[in-house]
Amino acid sequence: MSSLRTRLEEVGAPPHLLPVWFAGVLRDGFALTAAGAFAEFSAVARDGLRALLPGIEGWTGDAEAAARHVLDGFAELEVHPDVPDGVRALHQAGFRLVTMTNGRSSLTERLLARAGLLHCFEVLLDVSGPQCWKPAPAAYRYAVERTGVRPDRAVLVAVHPWDIDGAQRAGLGGAWLRRGAAAYPDVMLAPTYTAPDLRGLAEALGRAGRPAGGAEAGPAQQG
Repeated sequence: MSSLRTRLEEVGAPPHLLPVWFAGVLRDGFALTAAGAFAEFSAVARDGLRALLPGIEGWTGDAEAAARHVLDGFAELEVHPDVPDGVRALHQAGFRLVTMTNGRSSLTERLLARAGLLHCFEVLLDVSGPQCWKPAPAAYRYAVERTGVRPDRAVLVAVHPWDIDGAQRAGLGGAWLRRGAAAYPDVMLAPTYTAPDLRGLAEALGRAGRPAGGAEAGPAQQG
């Protein structure tokens, strides 16, 4: 997320605003879904910045223009260092790889293409199809229905516990990539698999043998 921090600084915002903003985007997206409504990730993210930026002491910029500048940074995101080896290992082992993001699949496509990994994925999905954000059960069901896989033969791979919990409540398996996190929340369903990163997960699944059906929903950058 370094490109987003840089762009926040370029518009005069402190870099520590990033986690506050991103948490607010998820909150508002989840709230809309809970109320039976839907909005694109980019629209929710833009509104969040337009609300936060004017509240910064001494900030006098154009909130609309600043929000556009920061949002353009999503097109510059890079995969985590462990992702290329992990994706290739899963692909070579015969797992079907799919992405499902609360953002736009077009951004996922550009991200994977820059990393040289696009050919490893069968399909790239986003929540514009089911018109609800993860962790709503319908979002995960949409993904497995699109790929023709039973939920119990799919595994959602993510760094966010709420995403794993949501997938497992929808009948999928869940794999948590810790990436330095201290603990998994006790109030959420424990993940089927836990690994330090995607490379470690690929090794663990290789030892355990692929789940029946072999479908993997890969982690996406926009939640």
